[in-house]
Amino acid sequence: MNFSSFIKFTVTERFLRYVTIDTQSDPSSVTFPSTEKQKDLGRLLVEELLAIGVTDAHLDEYGYVYATIPSNTDKQVPVICFCSHMDTAPDCSGKGVKPIVHKNYQGQDLILPDDTTQVIRMAEYADLKNQIGNDVITASGTTLLGADNKAGVAEIMDACYQLMNHPEIKHGDIRILFTPDEEVGHGVDHVDIAKLGAFAGYTMDGESAGNMENETFSADGARLTINGVSSHPGFAKGKMESAIKIAGQIIAALPDDLSPEHTEGMQGFVHPVGIEGHVETASVDFIIRDFDEAKLADHVEVIRQTATEVLKKFPGSTFDIAVSQQYRNMKGVLDQHPQIVDYAMEAIKRTGLTAKLCSIRGGTDGSRLSFMGLPCPNIFAGEHAFHSRHEWVSVQDMQKAVETILHLCMIWEEKS
Repeated sequence: MNFSSFIKFTVTERFLRYVTIDTQSDPSSVTFPSTEKQKDLGRLLVEELLAIGVTDAHLDEYGYVYATIPSNTDKQVPVICFCSHMDTAPDCSGKGVKPIVHKNYQGQDLILPDDTTQVIRMAEYADLKNQIGNDVITASGTTLLGADNKAGVAEIMDACYQLMNHPEIKHGDIRILFTPDEEVGHGVDHVDIAKLGAFAGYTMDGESAGNMENETFSADGARLTINGVSSHPGFAKGKMESAIKIAGQIIAALPDDLSPEHTEGMQGFVHPVGIEGHVETASVDFIIRDFDEAKLADHVEVIRQTATEVLKKFPGSTFDIAVSQQYRNMKGVLDQHPQIVDYAMEAIKRTGLTAKLCSIRGGTDGSRLSFMGLPCPNIFAGEHAFHSRHEWVSVQDMQKAVETILHLCMIWEEKS
């Protein structure tokens, strides 16, 4: 079925509307969601879903949006769910986003007008070579764009609109889930899996058009706490052992080849993401990533051995490491249900794109959902240069993502 011949896409208008709503999450917050403003987008999405006839759309107490597109077939079709997150990353401002549509992109440098030092160049973003003739959307230079993951939100919303208006597209029950706080690692903390009642899920949070991701990092967090020796600085010679300086030496002594800036592909890493403290006590927070879960313990041991070696110079000081699990590689779960990935690959191919099965050097809400009983790979949304002022997405890639969702709904119905 050639959807572009009979549907009118609404994804661009939706996307341009959604990105102007500040939904930045906050890693230091103790509330859920971490910022109340994320619900502003949630309320708008519920209004729009109700307006197209999705009668059960609602925003719950935690800031999740749930909705159902009811089945229009007599077949018994497994329930599937499409999911995207509403929050944007804390790494870069999401307030006052001014999206710009660069029509008929021809490979030129994109100079962002509100900060002309911000230039998006094809030499730095290879996927731009696939956008010649397309319409590329960027921010204005002082904020991120929010394509991660409002591109996915807009794509799912457009697909809902098309499904409600085109009964010739046959499908089973389709659940919709929009989550807060994905960017701060809490996106599915309060998801009600029983309420969703889905057999399979798909996050729309991937990068290049045609990509399908069935494998993520396994992830742990670690906090290294250093207990130094405090002394009056005027009388500190031979006595003081500054926990702050010890922490700095430990970080500096970690192997370069285990850092994010020196790893790629299937390589894992150890990354210090925060440090706080004073002379007597300091702590360093690490994120630890690897596709092989067993190697996470090896990476923690590297931190431990490095700290042990550094502290040989500080006999009065001690350290401790506390490790917490964050998420696990979803591939093991998805391999038990191969049709979930196979059907998505077929849907991508039906749009005319080349389907490519990939791993993602990160995690998605689907990583945790998979271990909560909802196997959930990740489909492209077209977003690029996430978490930065260079973030971009193309209109045409978002339209292909909408088509992929529609084909996928049909394939589940056809195969039932």
